[in-house]
Amino acid sequence: MTDFEPQDVTVAGDRSPDRRPVTIRRQVVLVADLAGTMVFAIEGAHAAIRAGLDLLGVLVLSFVVALGGGIIRDLLIGATPPSAIRDWRYPVLAFVAGLATFLLHLQVESVPAALLTTLDAVGLALFAVAGAEKALDFNIHPFMATLMGAMTGCGGGVIRDMLLARVPVVLVADIYASAAWAGAAVVVVGRRFSCSPALAAALGFVACFLLRMAAVRFGWQLPRIAG
Repeated sequence: MTDFEPQDVTVAGDRSPDRRPVTIRRQVVLVADLAGTMVFAIEGAHAAIRAGLDLLGVLVLSFVVALGGGIIRDLLIGATPPSAIRDWRYPVLAFVAGLATFLLHLQVESVPAALLTTLDAVGLALFAVAGAEKALDFNIHPFMATLMGAMTGCGGGVIRDMLLARVPVVLVADIYASAAWAGAAVVVVGRRFSCSPALAAALGFVACFLLRMAAVRFGWQLPRIAG
C-alpha cells in the first residue's frame, strides 16, 4: 500500500472534511511518479550500457536514476519510509525497465537521439510535477515545493553522473534543472489559484516539457563566465 492512499496518510495541514480533492492529488502524484520512474529507469539503463557497465551496473543505474530523486525528496519532506522503498511498484518497475533495456539494447541503440531526448524531457516533466505536488501535500512552503519538484526531476541524474565520474549534466547542459523548476512553479501557482490537481499537473508538465525541448532545439543556456 502506498503513502498516497487516503486511508494510510493524513496530509499535514489538510483540514477539509471532504477528502476527495486530497485523494485526487495523490492519484495524480502516483501516476506521474510511476510514469517518470519507468522513463528514467530506461534512461539510466541506457546510460549504463553506453558506459560499458555489466548487468548489475545497468540495474543499479536504472534504480538510481529512476528512484534517487524521489527518495531524496521524501526524506527531506518527512515522507518516510520513502515511496520507492515502501511501495513495491517503484523498484519492480525500475527493475523491469532496466532489464528490458539491457536485453533489448540493440534496439535501444537504434532509437533516434531525438526520441531519447524527448523521453528524457517527458520523465523530467513528470517528476517535476510529482515532486511539487507531493511537497505541497506535506504542507511544505510553496517556494520549497518548487525546489522539491526540481530535485525530484534532477536528483537521480546527478547521482548517476557522480557514479560515472563525470560532471553532472544539470550543471553544464542547456536548460534542464531550470525547466524542472519552472514546471514545478507552475504547479504551485496553479494550486495557489485553486486549479484542480489534474489541471495544475497538466500545466506544469506542459511548461517543463516545452521549455526543455525548446532549450534543446534552440540551444538555450543560462549565462556563464567565459574562461
